[in-house]
Amino acid sequence: MPDFEEMYYTLMRASEEALRIIIEAQKKCEDMYISQEENE
Repeated sequence: MPDFEEMYYTLMRASEEALRIIIEAQKKCEDMYISQEENE
């Protein structure tokens, strides 16, 4: 029988990591945008 608890936690950890990567990318883009505005 599959270990559904382990499957659930594996999926949740991957989902949280994906969200963390997206949030970091968004912050980086916002910083790039702000620094570009300051240079103009």
